[in-house]
Amino acid sequence: MSAPSRDSSQPPLASDELRAPIGNQVELCYQTFGDPDDEPLLLVMGLSGPMTWWDQAFCEQLAGAGFHVVRYDNRDTGRSSRIAAPVRRDQLVRAFATGRARTPYTMSDLAGDAVALLDHLGLESAHLVGVSMGGMIAQTVAVEHPTRVRSLTSISSTTGRRTVGWQHPSLLPRLIGPRGAGRDAYVESSVAMWALIGSAAYPSAPEALRTRAGETFDRGVSASGVVRQMLAILTQGDRTPRLRSLRIPALVIHGNADKMVHVSGGRSTAAAIPGAELVTIDGMGHDLPPELFGTFVDAIRRTADRAS
Repeated sequence: MSAPSRDSSQPPLASDELRAPIGNQVELCYQTFGDPDDEPLLLVMGLSGPMTWWDQAFCEQLAGAGFHVVRYDNRDTGRSSRIAAPVRRDQLVRAFATGRARTPYTMSDLAGDAVALLDHLGLESAHLVGVSMGGMIAQTVAVEHPTRVRSLTSISSTTGRRTVGWQHPSLLPRLIGPRGAGRDAYVESSVAMWALIGSAAYPSAPEALRTRAGETFDRGVSASGVVRQMLAILTQGDRTPRLRSLRIPALVIHGNADKMVHVSGGRSTAAAIPGAELVTIDGMGHDLPPELFGTFVDAIRRTADRAS
């Protein structure tokens, strides 16, 4: 039975930003939306993205669909802890080329952060929704901590197999090249990147991209943190065999125009998970267009309903 919809005239309650000490000198910043008695849903963001990249309107729509929504900053992002581990660009180049390099932390460590946040919140399990690197984290939670996941939604992500979900070659110089310092340089670099990887069918106005980039910079960015996260991505193993063992409702959403993670990554994810639903969207790139919020919420809701 589907969860009852909330009164749309009453916006879901949003908490203040809160802190969760989760061990190993890591503290995560998080925020919740909606009724704590509703079904818990954990949103996991991707590479270098703070939790605010989960648009507040999207979080409110999910809360209106009967979820208690939790979004958080991954380690090395936003207002969560920075990891004291120096990294070099040559490590990144080696990881791109070989899939091997010394890493300060792994995808399993990032998955452990998500589980520790659930522990902090007193949640035995939750529905997990992850985008891009967040999808990789959510998949890793599902295969390494299966009892903690009620349903899995993987958006614009991949299995870890190097032969699927590749980046368009035009992006590689931007991904591994040096970036200018300071707020203005970050904003302009961000706008240029999203112009390349965003949804052609649902374009964002450059001024909106500048506003979000400025807010992201003000929230806290770490160039070395981005490299550490990239190393975790590039050195992850292939989850395909373990995904085949999952027995939970799963949804895979991917844009056919995604240049950051080719749609083959989503197709392979859905093929690996028994009973997974695959939703591919024409003209969608590597972002979450507001025009598609309703589509995402409906799909996540029906996937969660399968868990009951």
